[in-house]
Amino acid sequence: MNIREAKVVDLLKAIETKDTDAMSLIDDKAYIQHNLYVPDGPAGFRGLVASLPDGLAKVSTKRVFQDGDYVVAHSEIDIGGAKAVFDIFRFEGDYVVEHWDNAQPLMPANPSGRSLLDGPVEIVDIDCTAANKLVARAFVENILMVGDLSRAEEFVSAQTYIQHHPMVRDGLDGLAEAFGQWAEEGVEVAYSKVHMVLGKGNFALVASGGRFNGNDVAFYDMFRLADGKIVEHWDVVEEIPARDAWQNNNGKF
Repeated sequence: MNIREAKVVDLLKAIETKDTDAMSLIDDKAYIQHNLYVPDGPAGFRGLVASLPDGLAKVSTKRVFQDGDYVVAHSEIDIGGAKAVFDIFRFEGDYVVEHWDNAQPLMPANPSGRSLLDGPVEIVDIDCTAANKLVARAFVENILMVGDLSRAEEFVSAQTYIQHHPMVRDGLDGLAEAFGQWAEEGVEVAYSKVHMVLGKGNFALVASGGRFNGNDVAFYDMFRLADGKIVEHWDVVEEIPARDAWQNNNGKF
C-alpha cells in the first residue's frame, strides 16, 4: 500500500474514529463533493463526521488502489446500517480535492454464496493496468450498455467468472439467466454513459450512469482480470436522488 492509498484508508477510518489528523488530508480551500447527501466543501464532510454519535460508525476498507491522481477504496461502512461502498478521491499534491462515492446496503449471500465485499484483494500484473482498463470499459460499453450478452466471451472468461452481485450466480450462464429474468419481469437495466474508468494491475473500476427498475442510478462495476479476461465482478448500484434533495450542486459524476 503506497502513501496515498494508506492516507485514504485512514481518512475513511476517521468516519469511525473522528481522527482530525486523518481528516486534514482534505484540502481546506477546495473540496468538491459528489455525494449528493453531503454539503460541498471540507466543512460538509467534517460536519457529517462530527454529527455522528460516538461509537455509531464502523469502517473496514477491503481494497484500495491508486490510478494517477485518483485513489479508489472498496469498503464496508456501517452508519446505522451496513453498506458496501466505493469511494473515489482525487488528489492535487498532498491533499484530496474531490470525492465521488456509491453505496448499497449489504444483502444476504448471492446464489453462489458470495457477498458484495468478499474475495481476493491482492493487486498483481501492474504492467497490464492500461490493457485491463480497456477490457473493462469495452465490456460495459459493448455488452452491458447494449444489453446483448452474445459477445460476452470476448471480454469475460468462459472458464471462471466469479460473481458478487447479490442476485446473480457465478458464470456467464448466471449472468445471462439474470438478464433474462429481469427482462421477463420488466425490470429496466440500462447503462447510458461511462463516466470514469480507474484501475491498477488486475483490478478496474467503471463508473457509469443509467437506469435500473425505473430509477436514475449510478452503476459502479469493479472487475478482476487475468490473462486479458474478466474473471470476477463486484458492483454497487445507487439511486440518484431527485434534484430538490441534493445538498450540493456538483452532480453524481
